[in-house]
Amino acid sequence: MASTVGAAILPSSMAAAAAARRSSLPGNSLRFSNNLSLRLHQVCCLRWRRRAGSWGQVTGAGGVGSFSSGSGGAVTCFASDPDQLKSAREDIRSLLKTAFCHPILIRLGWHDAGTYDKNIEEWPKRGGANGSLRFEIELKHAANAGLVNALKLLQPIKDKYSGITYADLFQLASATAVEEAGGPKIPMNYGRLEVSTPEQCPEEGKLPAAGPPSPADHLRDVFYRMGLDDKEIVALSGAHTLGRSRPERSGWGKPVTKYTKDGPGAPGGQSWTVQWLKFDNSYFKDIKEKMDEDLLVLPTDAALFDDPSFKVYAEKYAEDQDAFFKDYAEAHAKLSNLGAKWDPPEGFTLDDDSKDPKPEKFIASKYSSGKSELSAAMKQKMRAEYEAIGGSPDKPLKSNYFLNIIIFVAVLALLTSLFGN
Repeated sequence: MASTVGAAILPSSMAAAAAARRSSLPGNSLRFSNNLSLRLHQVCCLRWRRRAGSWGQVTGAGGVGSFSSGSGGAVTCFASDPDQLKSAREDIRSLLKTAFCHPILIRLGWHDAGTYDKNIEEWPKRGGANGSLRFEIELKHAANAGLVNALKLLQPIKDKYSGITYADLFQLASATAVEEAGGPKIPMNYGRLEVSTPEQCPEEGKLPAAGPPSPADHLRDVFYRMGLDDKEIVALSGAHTLGRSRPERSGWGKPVTKYTKDGPGAPGGQSWTVQWLKFDNSYFKDIKEKMDEDLLVLPTDAALFDDPSFKVYAEKYAEDQDAFFKDYAEAHAKLSNLGAKWDPPEGFTLDDDSKDPKPEKFIASKYSSGKSELSAAMKQKMRAEYEAIGGSPDKPLKSNYFLNIIIFVAVLALLTSLFGN
């Protein structure tokens, strides 16, 4: 075994097998990396991790594996590297500031996860958040028109961070886009495994259509299949507060309106809201009022106020943005987990809330009138105050008896004068 530190060095038999596998894969992935270790990440995890001064190899089917290093420390390999995900998140934030691509990144994450079928147990046949949307065969589904542009935006980030899966990257980008547009923080988990071949892509027809004959029934057919309920359907629909519909992609909307003619980004399309890069509850307010012909209202949008069950939530969100943000964050997180296969099995988060300072627990005895020991900080403060006037808590200031007598006589004279009058 070669001794190069930090590199994924393969035995010749594994390298040959990898080369054969690469040559046999269909050529309809948008972009395959030529990096051998990145390609093998789809079928096995081969990494070097340093622990207690020693190096070891981690292998396992599907990217799962662990071993004990020579020093006795266990090294674990996850589907995605947490540190690389954090760095990728910063790159996504920078991308959003320059490309204003919030809506299409949200759509990418949704459409990768939204193929899930709760009635199928087998992974990845059940669909869901598994990174399959990177393959051309799925990108060409009618509901995914234009999403190739989202993949092109994220591909440089994926190339930079080969230790993360497409499945995690798509959901990371989607949640980050919501938050950066002013929306709620999404309680995200990571560690999703990704599919490795186009043959593992779901069949077409799993995603919602914009103008079905019975919009409310159609929404329920699609989202109930995913395991989502009416409240979650309405909350997720609220993400249409961002973005535009382009007729050349979806067949819906105007080519341009007064709100989209100047961008940012490529001008054109018809937005659902006036400020279509700001995440708020404008979507529900504008649909309810239906007063602006330059704002888009699809049949599935109108259904939210026409259907009695949907209307309860739509009316609530139009009046209460905090309620919308709370329900949306929960629904988005649930959608992003659909169908995922995890490594580690429980997933992991990128934000460790356990490090946040917690308020001190109230203990009544600490505030009682009984004798208690002063803290070191309080003793230091008292010493500084004493020393500022020439004394110390160990040696109190001497009394000035002469001054005390003068003060006593003056007070006595004042009292005598008052009583005498």
